[in-house]
Amino acid sequence: MLRTKLFAAALCGSLALAPVAFAADTLAPGASAPNFTLPSQEEKPVSLKDYKGKWVVLYFYPKDMTTGCTIEAHNFQRDTAKYDALNAVVLGVSLDTVESHKTFCSRDSLTFKLLADPDHKVIDAYGVPVNTRGNMSFASRDTFLISPQGKVVKFWEVKDIQAHSEEILAAIEAAKK
Repeated sequence: MLRTKLFAAALCGSLALAPVAFAADTLAPGASAPNFTLPSQEEKPVSLKDYKGKWVVLYFYPKDMTTGCTIEAHNFQRDTAKYDALNAVVLGVSLDTVESHKTFCSRDSLTFKLLADPDHKVIDAYGVPVNTRGNMSFASRDTFLISPQGKVVKFWEVKDIQAHSEEILAAIEAAKK
């Protein structure tokens, strides 16, 4: 699914449009989820293959410790027991560093894995757009639900941060039927 996004920025009183860069089309439902290995906030490598046999919520987010990303992470943390009951894990990915993830998890009592992808290898493999504003880059807020067999079941371009975790839980329950 090819997505083109533009964002507007005021620059010297004129409107400048900057395209969002991405390496590949976003993975569609039915596609095999690319395996990856990235470091977590615990400085340990985490691979998708480690979760074979489980549902994986692979969510990409812009930036640690920002308002929207904090709300989203808190909602995933709130629902951890529900994910456990559905044999599911939550993995968050951003361009932030391991150190930034450590601070975010410590500050906000997050216990699920946040993965550092500063070179956007996984972000590119999944076709997640990377936005650039000035000298700052960040991943779009996208989520992939991956089946226990390693297939993409559902994809979200997240618009409603507050309801997102509940949407995912409902999608896992529906897919299990």
